[in-house]
Amino acid sequence: MTDIIDHLAGIPPGSALDEARRKRAEARVHAQASHDLLLLPADPGGFELAERWAVAAFVAGLHNQAETAAYYAQGLAERAPALAAKVADAAARGQATGPHGAYPAGPLSKENTPAPGFAADAGLLGPRLAAALDHAHMLVFHPRDASAEHLQRLVDAGWRTAEIVTLSQLVAFLSFQIRAVAGFRAMLAA
Repeated sequence: MTDIIDHLAGIPPGSALDEARRKRAEARVHAQASHDLLLLPADPGGFELAERWAVAAFVAGLHNQAETAAYYAQGLAERAPALAAKVADAAARGQATGPHGAYPAGPLSKENTPAPGFAADAGLLGPRLAAALDHAHMLVFHPRDASAEHLQRLVDAGWRTAEIVTLSQLVAFLSFQIRAVAGFRAMLAA
């Protein structure tokens, strides 16, 4: 079985890090299964493969991790070449730091910071994909600002409830995977 995390992190087979990961076989298997289910499903339903890879390329671009961003950009280019440059441009425009956002009134509200502004170009990407990228940007940089209003924008752009759940799961998985790869790369470099 191909292990995308090992591949992206450059973990050599038989290395100490490979052996350590083998001791957590279930975690390794489930991380790969999540990748496959979210990005290579047998039946993608209404959330098409090109859209999935566009979201993945966008999220990876926002995280600014070169190897992972290149992997997802290549995957998008193979599935929807016309979208690749448009999504790369959106990711470059969406660069920010985070997390940001507002907490409900209370002791944590002193940590409120304004969220970065971002709006994908619906004229360039289409309203459905633009809404997905806007949602992904919010989940990456200011998830505490999520609200029914944000979800309604997805519905208005044609996203069904099950697709919104899968979209959000994809963004969450990518955030985990990208951070795991960055951590493993740092361990290998040490």
